[in-house]
Amino acid sequence: MLAAVSTAHAEISPGELVAPKMEISSGNVIFTVQPSVSGRNYQLQYSDSMAGGTWTDVGVVRSGNGDNLLISTPYTLGGQRRFYRVALVEATPAPAGFSLISAGSYEIGQTGIATPVHTVYVSAFYMANYEVTKALWDEVRTWAVVNGYANQAVGEGKASTHPVHGIYWWEMVKWCNARSEKEGLTPCYTLSGAVYRTGVSDAPVCDWTANGYRLPTEAEWEKAARGGGVVRNFPWGDTISHSQANYHSNSYQSYDVSSTRGYHPTYNDGVFPYTSPVGSFAPNGYGLHDMTGNVSEWCWDCPRSYTSVPQVDPKGIAWGLKRVIRGGDWARSSFYARCAGRFDDYPGTISGTYGFRPVRNSVP
Repeated sequence: MLAAVSTAHAEISPGELVAPKMEISSGNVIFTVQPSVSGRNYQLQYSDSMAGGTWTDVGVVRSGNGDNLLISTPYTLGGQRRFYRVALVEATPAPAGFSLISAGSYEIGQTGIATPVHTVYVSAFYMANYEVTKALWDEVRTWAVVNGYANQAVGEGKASTHPVHGIYWWEMVKWCNARSEKEGLTPCYTLSGAVYRTGVSDAPVCDWTANGYRLPTEAEWEKAARGGGVVRNFPWGDTISHSQANYHSNSYQSYDVSSTRGYHPTYNDGVFPYTSPVGSFAPNGYGLHDMTGNVSEWCWDCPRSYTSVPQVDPKGIAWGLKRVIRGGDWARSSFYARCAGRFDDYPGTISGTYGFRPVRNSVP
């Protein structure tokens, strides 16, 4: 259930106190902020007292281009009286090479692709602008193998600026931990209570509060892929061509309007097609490249059927034999490259079409 503040207080300015509201059930509190400064960070806060005193942060969102800013936050108050305000804050700058994906609700899925379409609330997070390259993989791996990460996979890549591939899902998970430790951050993944550094496991545990690197949930991935836009096939619109992504074009999908068919002509030596250097195509609205095509990207979630019930930061079922993959790749058709498109595979599968990009939690 979604609950909104009263009409008189639907639009508020940074720092203005939102009218007190008695909440009696679980759902979302929604506020619309008219930001006075574009491109700034706003923090939704609550207090149990009208006088304030102690304000508790709920989540950071970022305004864009002077438009109204929708803040949607989960609550479970059980009749408790709370007071809300929105404060202008300076959030921690996005890590180099990452973009802030602001908090908020959106409709995940798409009619005819992934149903039922339903509402999810996703907390703010940072996502890498590019798929992990072979060069970056090698840099972290070099550190990892002398710091407790035995037998870390070498990986493959067309060149140093192309995405890495040919690695297991769990090797990506351990790589995220290694990069976290290398940069002095808290690793997200553990196994039997210890930092996951070695061995083969389909079921590491994720600490969702840690500030290190991790794989995105598929809800995070789809929100980021859409680039802040409305529901449509691709980040830029409802049709696709080779001018926009590295994928396998055919005439079976009506939305594939490319003038060239088959593998991308630029990334095909006549013997075997391949990946493109990351960033070869225009970014989406969040500044993310190759969310469509190039390599398909592993997510954290074990696959499950969608539900029509609204969710908050869904992470999939606790354990399963497979993991979700998103975004399509150089070898697959545009059918798989749609924002809502999803498929899955066994985490022990090695493929020249599977890669990944990490995310990090966003904190003020």
